[in-house]
Amino acid sequence: MLSTVGTDLETGEERMTFGLPFLSDGIDFAVLAMGIFGIAEIMRNLDHTEHRDVVRQAIGRLLPNRDDFRQSYKPVVRGTILGAILGILPGNGAVLGPFASYTLEKKLAKDPRRLGRGAIEGVAGPESANNAGAQTSFIPLLTLGIPPNAVMALMVGAMTIHGIIPGPQVMTKNPNLFWGMIASMWVGNLMLLVINLPMVGMWVRLLKVPYRLMFPAILMFCAIGIYSINSLPTDVMFIGLFGFVGYVLIKLGFEPAPMLLGFVLGKLMEENLRRALIISRGSLETFVNHPISAGLLAVAAILLVIALLPSIRKGRDEVFTE
Repeated sequence: MLSTVGTDLETGEERMTFGLPFLSDGIDFAVLAMGIFGIAEIMRNLDHTEHRDVVRQAIGRLLPNRDDFRQSYKPVVRGTILGAILGILPGNGAVLGPFASYTLEKKLAKDPRRLGRGAIEGVAGPESANNAGAQTSFIPLLTLGIPPNAVMALMVGAMTIHGIIPGPQVMTKNPNLFWGMIASMWVGNLMLLVINLPMVGMWVRLLKVPYRLMFPAILMFCAIGIYSINSLPTDVMFIGLFGFVGYVLIKLGFEPAPMLLGFVLGKLMEENLRRALIISRGSLETFVNHPISAGLLAVAAILLVIALLPSIRKGRDEVFTE
């Protein structure tokens, strides 16, 4: 529903703007993400400002040991697959990878309370998803010439300025550029390793900063960052509103990540639904008459049932226990 706020590009009609001009362009992705993840997390931590409960481990080695590998290899595989799939999606799909991976690991964890307190699963999975999404976001750009996000759109502009047409011809007409981009991914990850290893001590010391000093700094940087995107004071107000919404969701036991995923995919679903209805002349039967669409709908329904089964079983067990 939030993804439909703003001016309809097909009809020019304003939807759910309530006569407010700053809503005519819709809700910015960064505003929603920073609100439900950044501000909401601050509000959640305000419940215990002085006590910081973290998983404490001694840092005395550079490489992970066998136990670290045992705890992290499954989250790494899951995060890589999830991030790779979401990275292909247009509209900040790569950004969703870490959030979706963290939510998945929290659902699969035997003790979900460990995540968010330094558990290795909560770090390995999202980081793997982030790296995978950053790489696969190049696929739509290099195969179809379609930028999946704002960063890739800047790359399209840079390539166009130099007379390079984004698309499959880049690999045949400019192989040096293509393989140079592939090599840059390896070099970039290596540089991150070289730069960050000496700074591990500084990152660890950040955990010792009192909340009463860290929270105002985080709020200040959030407000400055959001205002710098569109120069709209209303965006700063909206991150506070969405922060409260995210805090309520956390208190009620819901994860905010699906809300962000629905926001990103909502516009894509609406656009492609309209395209399909135009092609089928308004007939909804086109979604079940064609094997591919019917198969995808069946898979979606099965996945939905699988996701709901644990909750149904838990409720049934509670009823029989009583």
